[in-house]
Amino acid sequence: MIKEAAIRKPLILGHKTYHDITNDVVGPIEGKAPRQWKIATTIAAIIALYGVGSIMYLVGTGIGAWGLNKTVGWSWDITNFVWWVGIGHAGTLISAVLLLFRQRWRMAINRSAEAMTIFAVMMAAIFPVFHMGRVWQAYWTLPLPNQFGSLWPNFNSALMWDVFAISTYFSVSLVFWYIGLIPDFATIRDRMVKPRAKKIYGILSFGWSGRAKHWTRFEEVSLVLAGIATPLVFSVHSIVSMDFATSVVPGWHATIFPPYFVSGAVFSGFAMVLTLLLIMRKTMRLEAYINMAHIEYMNIVIIVTGSIVGVAYLTELFISWYSGVEYESYAFINRFSGPYSWSYWMMMTCNVISPQLFWFKKIRTSLTATFLLSIVVNIGMWFERFVIIVTSIHRDYTPGAWGEFHPSVTDIGMFVGTIGIFFTLFLLFARYFPVLALKDRKSTRLNSSHEWISRMPSSA
Repeated sequence: MIKEAAIRKPLILGHKTYHDITNDVVGPIEGKAPRQWKIATTIAAIIALYGVGSIMYLVGTGIGAWGLNKTVGWSWDITNFVWWVGIGHAGTLISAVLLLFRQRWRMAINRSAEAMTIFAVMMAAIFPVFHMGRVWQAYWTLPLPNQFGSLWPNFNSALMWDVFAISTYFSVSLVFWYIGLIPDFATIRDRMVKPRAKKIYGILSFGWSGRAKHWTRFEEVSLVLAGIATPLVFSVHSIVSMDFATSVVPGWHATIFPPYFVSGAVFSGFAMVLTLLLIMRKTMRLEAYINMAHIEYMNIVIIVTGSIVGVAYLTELFISWYSGVEYESYAFINRFSGPYSWSYWMMMTCNVISPQLFWFKKIRTSLTATFLLSIVVNIGMWFERFVIIVTSIHRDYTPGAWGEFHPSVTDIGMFVGTIGIFFTLFLLFARYFPVLALKDRKSTRLNSSHEWISRMPSSA
């Protein structure tokens, strides 16, 4: 006898009609901004201004304003770069991979995750650009025709392939995000009363009329872009990890880095998505659309990816011992018992231990616990990047070259500032762009709350 599968929890709470969904999503764009949004945006903008001031000071002074020295030439700058790139991975993963697998629960979070990808990659690009020093001469790194003499980018360098991979990833993610917005821009265009706003959204909608031909092409393009973006999710951070793995520095020279970095990127990205969703859920009053079912699914993904990251940490320790290489063994002994041991144990606590709390359903379905643990995971992933970069190079082969890194005020200001810029951009996106895909939300209406209620057992 074939047993019917259990009915899934509703993805939209309440008896929402198509009109209600449109009003709830488009309403914040048409009306006045909520008070919570104004407070959050003001705080983020103040932090962003602090970051802009730190960047201006760095440009005027030089990268000597950072705490770098002759031993530690890469530190917070590259740590922040890798951290932001990792965060940007979850957006495309949620949008593309879950679209290909027809997972309906992605529909409440894909739009925000895609926007997060765009803004995170923009924040990541800040650090290598300013790390070059004379930022106004950054065009020398572009593969332009040889009009400036004999200076050429080194196409054999792993760093150059970084540029190609991340720029490709950013371009595809931007197009994927914008294509999904076009039908919603048309809806906003038709509802707008003010002529200027109507014209702006009319331009953004590219003449969308909602004809069957348009919808057919929309679905085809979405699937094609999802198919292109999916391998990019895995390739980009693999190439970023090769910046380290191709060297001979103990602690970096590891073949496990590509899958290790990819799993860590998905891990931190999903945690950041949760942080943003919970803030947006409250400030934009979207409790009916971003409910506990979505949050629980996200937490389950964090359990899986956090466990993979934990296995990668233990594998690193085992390989360093099993290799029998004195320098390799010392690099990892120094990590958990040296001057930066506090950062290593912070990494292990945040990334390996804290996600395991989600095995308990009470914690997994708690908004407060989820919000706090998502922040803890992001802190832990930052420390992971810091541990990999700094603890591997602060003690070189010769003790005479040993040294320690201490962040300067400019280091802290740039990092904190990018967080402020990121949240400012995201909150502005939530104010003027539809944060939920109307088409997706309406397609799940009858398959969520209404169907759930109608098919509930009478005893319930």
